[in-house]
Order: sequence, then structure tokens, then C-alpha cells
Amino acid sequence: MNGLEVREALLITLRDLNRFWKYKFWLGAQLAMNLADIVIFAVIFNNLVNRQYIPDYVKFLATGILALSTFASAFSIGREVGIEIRREFTHYLLSLPLSRTALVFGRILSGTLRGLIYQASFIVLAMLVVGMPTLEGFLLVLATSTLLSASMSSLAIAISTSTRDFNLQATFRSLTYYVLFFFSNVFYPEEVLKQRFPSFLVAFIKVSPVSLASDIYRWAFHYYTSIDIQFEALLLTAWTTITLLLASLLYMRNLTKM
Repeated sequence: MNGLEVREALLITLRDLNRFWKYKFWLGAQLAMNLADIVIFAVIFNNLVNRQYIPDYVKFLATGILALSTFASAFSIGREVGIEIRREFTHYLLSLPLSRTALVFGRILSGTLRGLIYQASFIVLAMLVVGMPTLEGFLLVLATSTLLSASMSSLAIAISTSTRDFNLQATFRSLTYYVLFFFSNVFYPEEVLKQRFPSFLVAFIKVSPVSLASDIYRWAFHYYTSIDIQFEALLLTAWTTITLLLASLLYMRNLTKM
């Protein structure tokens, strides 16, 4: 991308961010849901879960919610892209004096920034509940959040551009959302997952982007001390690279057909 395309992409990004702030009720509901996860699950289950597996469930969940909050907010860009394609609003976007590369990059970037903006308050909450990370840990949190947000916004866009049918779009997005949401280690440690799920499913859960991000956050906040942080960071980077390429190709193909 040249300098002009970068400026065009930033304009698209600012447009999407302005729309993001208009979803006050959605943002409020998401915030309430994530806080309820911490309050209800953590407070109630803190004295019920086996401390052999989770010594402090409040800290365990507070760091896991970082991944969940980023994932949910970044994923929201897919719904908007799907609506624009279905209502043919994309024709208007294509009529603007900007390149298609800038349009694709701007949409992915806006989804990434949504995830980072929404997550900021939960990072502060994790600092209050779990403790302050080191400078290295804080930088790792920012890098992980950027990778997770980029991969989830890209995945949502790829799903929404795969079909124009509203029912199929909604079905694919919901299925992907709930698979990544529930089949993760946000709420349960690996030891519990091994007791409840077959080994092949546990292996998938361990390498899902939400689980990888949760592990990295817990390491950065000193809750975990024995994970292979470099390997997990590399896997998350691979996830992001693949979903970025997939989203870009599918979105560009859809735009080319118009």
C-alpha cells in the first residue's frame, strides 16, 4: 500500500469507529455481560472449584475475560460488512475515490481497533484484581490483544463475505462465535477440559485463538508461570496471518464481482 491508500484506509477506519460509538446499548450490554461473568462466575465458584486446578478463580477468570471481551467486540465488524453486502451498500463504498485495497484494509483495521478500545477497561480491571504486570508483560498484553482483535475481525469479515444469504451469514457467524466462545479455556483450565472432553477436542481448544490469548494474558499477569509463551505467541501469530489473508481474499473477491 502506498501513502495515498494508507490515508484512504484510515478514513474508512474512522468511519467505522464513529459508527461503533453509536451502538451504546450493544456496548452497554456487552460490558454488563462481561462484568457479570466475573462477578457471578468468579464470586460464586471461587469457593466451589477444586483449588488443585484453580487456586484463585477470580484471577483466573479476570484474565480470561480479557480474551473474551476483545473477541466479542472485534467480531462485531462482520455483522456490519454482511449488512452492507446484503443491502448492496457496498456499491456506494466502491463509488468513492478510494482503492479496494484501502477499503479492505480499513475494515479489518477498524475491527481490530474496536477490540482494543473495548478491552481497555478490562485491562485496568485485571490490574486491580490480579496485579500489575511488568513492562514486558504489559507490552505482551498489547501485542496479544492486537493479534487477537485482528484475527477475529478478519474471521468475522471472511464469514460475512462468504455468502449473501442473510440466514447463512447469521448461522455461520453464530456457529463460529459460540464454538470459539464455549470451546476455550476462558472458564475452565486444561485439567478440567481433559476430564470432560475427548483428547482431540481438548487439543483443538488448546490451540484456538481465544485459548491462546487467555494463556498469554495469564502468563503476562503472573497467574501462569510454566507455559511455553514463545510457542503460544507464535501460534496466535499464525492464526492472525491466516485469517488476515483469508478475509482479504474473500472480501476482495466479493468486491471484484460487484
